[in-house]
Amino acid sequence: MQMIPIIGLEIHVQLNTKSKMFCSCPNVDDGTAPNTAICPICTGQPGALPALNAEALKKGVRAGLALNCDVPDKSAFDRKNYFYPDLPKGYQISQFAFPVALDGNVTVEMPAEDALPERELVKIGITRAHLEEDAAKNFHAPEGVAGKPATLVDYNRSSTPLLEIVTEPDFRSPAEAKFFLQELRAIMRAIKVSNADMEKGQMRCDVNISMMEVDDEGYPKKSTLNARTEIKNLNSFRMVERAIAYEMQRQKALYESNTPPVEATRGWDDARGVTLEQRTKETSADYRYFPEPDLPPQDLREIRESLQGRLPELPAQTRARLEQDFGFSKANVAFFVANPDYVEYVEQVMGELAAWIEASDDQLKSGAEALAEKRKVFAKLVGGWLTSKLAGLLAEKSLTIKDANITPENFAEFIHLLEQKTINSSNGQKLLKLMHEQGGDPSDLMETHNLGQTLGDEDLEAVVRRNLEANADKAEEVKNGKMPLIKWFVGLVMRDTEGKADPMKVETEIRRQLEL
Repeated sequence: MQMIPIIGLEIHVQLNTKSKMFCSCPNVDDGTAPNTAICPICTGQPGALPALNAEALKKGVRAGLALNCDVPDKSAFDRKNYFYPDLPKGYQISQFAFPVALDGNVTVEMPAEDALPERELVKIGITRAHLEEDAAKNFHAPEGVAGKPATLVDYNRSSTPLLEIVTEPDFRSPAEAKFFLQELRAIMRAIKVSNADMEKGQMRCDVNISMMEVDDEGYPKKSTLNARTEIKNLNSFRMVERAIAYEMQRQKALYESNTPPVEATRGWDDARGVTLEQRTKETSADYRYFPEPDLPPQDLREIRESLQGRLPELPAQTRARLEQDFGFSKANVAFFVANPDYVEYVEQVMGELAAWIEASDDQLKSGAEALAEKRKVFAKLVGGWLTSKLAGLLAEKSLTIKDANITPENFAEFIHLLEQKTINSSNGQKLLKLMHEQGGDPSDLMETHNLGQTLGDEDLEAVVRRNLEANADKAEEVKNGKMPLIKWFVGLVMRDTEGKADPMKVETEIRRQLEL
């Protein structure tokens, strides 16, 4: 049986306003002491009335515009009724009939290795984006109170402003869902409505998935969708990908055994790598929506007009610009955009390098094409050393690029030293670590620690001859055609010279002495 997944997402993005959605309590993170950022409104006390956070409304509209949605002239809040310990009022204030945004789309460029055939560019429809308040947070304590299991409730999160983004069922693989969420996170950060950190609960995802039988050409065998499963509260990209992959296999096995799945809500057990049924799936009728009587409708026209055309550069635009202007690879620009503050840092680095790129007389005489090639050389060095070597040093201590003890000016000079072959890659790694640990000018540190490529031609000739004579059998193998051994000899020479030789010059000298 040939089946494909039909996947849609519901994403809750926590807005980074100073106060909560309907009261003046501070919008705090999970590190705040439990039940210290609360008031009669967000704990649902009788007679307490909500007042809408105007900044949350603006951020909702801004997000809608960034998602290419239509922003209507008005929005309105409704009551979504259900009973659970984390919902003190017995209902949630949300938007049902009149959300802040409708009918948008986000295009995701899939990496070649993760793309399905003819789905390198995937356009995901956005059904709607609506504002609502968050519920409180439950803690299931095995030893609870007086040694007995209990559920504890922290109401600090109650009434935190959320934007729920509902997609069309346009995903066809776990990877598409993961890369869409990464793009959504980048968009939310770019427009500064949320930090959207999944691990901190600032972005949470519910997955709706069903399986559809298709023929050999990939066309559906029937026009209606099968029963879907909703997987709740996934809070990492990896978790989303794993949960979808598991659920695809689970549902396909049920169809193959002639026991098709029924609509249900399931949870994800990350330790076991399985989904577990929690309850049957609710419908909108179960929530008994009706208009919120304590909040008037919101006129969005003035907000919409003030924000249209004033959005900052979005991630897709930033990636395209960095590729075009500087010659960075797709992998490099994806890293820069996905990680906070890297774009600004790399732009400053390339600005510093521009003087070296354009100051060379022979480059100026060769024209714009040669300058573009020179930029690509520098971009390759910057991309590799920034995303791999420096990012690795920072990751060891859970630091960000803002915590790096290396200014963009010093990093640019470091890259220039590499490009000029004043220092080789091996000693470059030592120098980068010194720059991170001590700060300071890379040229000074290189000289202080004797890391530069300072070996003269006569000294190089002698070291190469000594290693060839000491390993005459392997030198003979090279002469007989075993060329990979040249790199082995290069390694010996670099070790003996403590990185002071130029590896390319070393190889040239080895070939000269072996008369290759």
